[in-house]
Amino acid sequence: MKLKFLLAIFAAAIPLAACVLETPSPPAEPTEAAAPTVAPTLPPPGATTLASEPVKRFIDVGGARIAQYSNVPPVTIDPAAPYSAVIRTSLGNMEIELFSAQAPVTVNNFIFLAKDGFYDSVVFHRVIPSFMIQGGDPLGQGTGGPGYQFQDEFSSTLAFDQPGRLAMANSGPATNGSQFFVTTVPTPHLNNAHTIFGQITQGQEVADAISLAQTGPGNVPITPIVILGIEITKGP
Repeated sequence: MKLKFLLAIFAAAIPLAACVLETPSPPAEPTEAAAPTVAPTLPPPGATTLASEPVKRFIDVGGARIAQYSNVPPVTIDPAAPYSAVIRTSLGNMEIELFSAQAPVTVNNFIFLAKDGFYDSVVFHRVIPSFMIQGGDPLGQGTGGPGYQFQDEFSSTLAFDQPGRLAMANSGPATNGSQFFVTTVPTPHLNNAHTIFGQITQGQEVADAISLAQTGPGNVPITPIVILGIEITKGP
């Protein structure tokens, strides 16, 4: 059983050639490849979720030691409470309001990975001026993830109508994992295709600067732009 589990998460982390992105006009949507799993749903108010805690394993891929998890983390945040994040990068910090009420599963996932250090030292692997910056792939290639996938959470009150939207990259419906992106302009063509779960409140100039970095093939920054850590705060 253990061998099957390790083989499954190893397969999930191997870069997939089919997921290599080009940039047509309008720019290609942010995508992610990861291993499928059953996604959690919110428990009733006051109830305790029966979802199991993820089992964490490390695998070596191309000389990198990658954390992988057996399943989506159970929802432990309070959707009625305010949450915020500070994404610390090698070019400065971005302060984010997280939309826990509109996207509780997505915010819970982001908080879980951030607190577990999953994003530490991960690079922004795809940046495009006047579009967005994308990160959250432990492989740094756009094809890695946490070992699981979960459903989309679209809200009629949220749209890509302003810069600074924090949203999930995906490779189709219900394929969210760890990769995320931050927009630098309004991107209405992404509405109802990517889960919006946050908004920059301070540091939009940092996202803009990252998007203007000199890049090579695949819109990969020539000089790595690194996530130093993500700090989570509950409350005002």
